[in-house]
Amino acid sequence: MKNYMLKKHLLFLSFSLLYFNITIAQKNKPMPVIDMHLHALNADDQGPPPLKVGSPFDQFGANDPHNNYGETFMEASKTGKWAKHNSTSPTTDDSLRKQTLRALKENNVFAITSGDVAVVRNWHKEDPTRIMNAIYWDFSSVKNRGLNIDSLKCLFKSNEFKVFGEVAIQYEGYSPSDSSFEPYLKMAEELDIPVGIHVGPGPPGVIYLGSSNYRASLHSAFVLEEALVKHPRLRVYAMHAGWPLIDDMIATLYAHPQLYVDLGIIGYAVPEKEYYNYLERIVNAGFLNRIMFGSDNMVWPGTIKVAIDRINKAKFLSPAQKRDILFNNAARFLRLTETEIKKMYQ
Repeated sequence: MKNYMLKKHLLFLSFSLLYFNITIAQKNKPMPVIDMHLHALNADDQGPPPLKVGSPFDQFGANDPHNNYGETFMEASKTGKWAKHNSTSPTTDDSLRKQTLRALKENNVFAITSGDVAVVRNWHKEDPTRIMNAIYWDFSSVKNRGLNIDSLKCLFKSNEFKVFGEVAIQYEGYSPSDSSFEPYLKMAEELDIPVGIHVGPGPPGVIYLGSSNYRASLHSAFVLEEALVKHPRLRVYAMHAGWPLIDDMIATLYAHPQLYVDLGIIGYAVPEKEYYNYLERIVNAGFLNRIMFGSDNMVWPGTIKVAIDRINKAKFLSPAQKRDILFNNAARFLRLTETEIKKMYQ
């Protein structure tokens, strides 16, 4: 009888400790984050790995035009000499996927994830809870990947893919208000598909890295104006928040209440003082409720935490404002249901 009671007591104690540990783990679990700008890529997408990226950069380097800038940039990417703090990319597709998914889980991130359709599907299959499928698109995608209006409609109508973006036509020298992009905006408006458009920086010196039609003038949020006017029911967010053209960004947010931004690559790569100055300008101008977190993680999973930490460490933001940027604004923009939000907080 005594042995029975002892075993019963030990069993009760074991369950109690298990419950205690689960409760502690739940309390220690980070608050959920919605990442509006994640990429599902192959490990060599940005060049032969491993590559380093400043997180943040201290400087963006200089190049004597006598030298090949591509070689200058690649040397900096291999050595990390433009930054004291760097993140290093994994060397295989498998390790990139696994490390990125682990970073999402550890930081409790739910990510709008774009890339090649097959790669996105593969990532989603491995973690369907945290990977929310999106379409990476530019005009070359029509020719090279068959992503024309009809095929995009099928992907979106199936509800498998949730967001049209990243739309990266800036690299090809196109404005989102260009008439050639008009049919795609019309499709997104008709299907009520959110659109994320690259408006801001690529790699430093990107024109000399193969994107010869890229122009700094397309950093201006003003390139969105005609598209917004023609499609007033369209949900649009400007990726990278139009950095560094802050006045243009604020003016466009003021004129178009439906427009949101994500912070993109400036969240980890831009020097800290510049980043905080830029973010604080948008907040002080009255547009906190339209700023969304976006890591723009490409092949450097460590940058996800860097970008989240930068928001959490911002002294000019209250705890409530940090939650708005990291979660609430995106939940509203995406029109998540109460049930969907509740699951993310579990």
